[in-house]
Amino acid sequence: MIRRPTLAVVAEVAGVSLKTASRVLNREPNVAAATRERVLDAAASLGFRRNAVAADLARGGFSRLVGFITGDLANEFYSALASGIERELREHGLQLLTASSDEDPERESSLTGELLERRVGALIVTPAGADHSALRGEIAAGLTVVVVDRPAAGMDVDTVVIDNRGGTRAAVEHLLAHGHRRIAFVGDEPHLWTYQERSDEFLAAMRDAGVSDAERWVRSGAHSAAAARDLVVELLDARHGQARHGQARHGQARDGQAPEPPTAVLAANNRATVGTLQALRDAPGGDGVAVVGFDDFELADLLGITVVAYDAVEMGRRAAELAVARSADPDRPVELVVLPTRVVARGSGEREPR
Repeated sequence: MIRRPTLAVVAEVAGVSLKTASRVLNREPNVAAATRERVLDAAASLGFRRNAVAADLARGGFSRLVGFITGDLANEFYSALASGIERELREHGLQLLTASSDEDPERESSLTGELLERRVGALIVTPAGADHSALRGEIAAGLTVVVVDRPAAGMDVDTVVIDNRGGTRAAVEHLLAHGHRRIAFVGDEPHLWTYQERSDEFLAAMRDAGVSDAERWVRSGAHSAAAARDLVVELLDARHGQARHGQARHGQARDGQAPEPPTAVLAANNRATVGTLQALRDAPGGDGVAVVGFDDFELADLLGITVVAYDAVEMGRRAAELAVARSADPDRPVELVVLPTRVVARGSGEREPR
């Protein structure tokens, strides 16, 4: 393994003390120009790189690194979040370290420890786990923590979320207004707060519309497009869904008659929307099923997909803004930021039932 030269080696080559070399490389004043030039030349010739984190901490300052633990970097929603966070941090001379938990609580906990070992000055988290109380000690010791997309149980920290319930209800009412009553809900993993918020509001909105048995069209586990596709295929073949689940609520009509497939689908995340479109493309009569997707996504406008939209980049920016503000004033009141959503009609959600 090739080891990088140490500060001591730079000082030796430049013919100065370790303290003088440190002062030069940390850009401190009151060093003779000739001495500064010798040290910089030695550092350049040796390929020396300054440890900015260690230097900042040694001077009693704060780390300029901010950690972001995201749910899944392959998902464009989280990429947009990271983009918003990074843009805001850049304005304050801060740098972002990003890692993905893959929605695994144990991995999230491990990544948290690793980022803290790297002495990040703040931590922004999209929570995958159910309990984050272990971070209380770190917060008490001065660590800034902000959560984004979902709140964190066991901690009272700055939080940025979207109006999940308002967006879900607006989507349901949009489909109801176009004549649909048999509306399916296809969502992510059931332990996630966003799934719970959206599925609960879906059922509430359906009950308010007089549809009391909407649970039979609810599906979870659509964390990938492939999983969502399989769930929608099952929904469209209601008899198959009944046999697979063995529960009447998943496909059988209350009067004992043959189960009916949905005429519309509310896909509760961007990957669920993609999987839904794949299933409808291959299903007989699938082009007649209405679709509303929660989360906008690339090419959705060209494909004519009606979505519940919001600004994910702004969501990330607000999270970074809160992290910067909290670092500057640890005693400021805790904030909850709820960003608005809106239904963007593009055609797929305006089809009437056949």
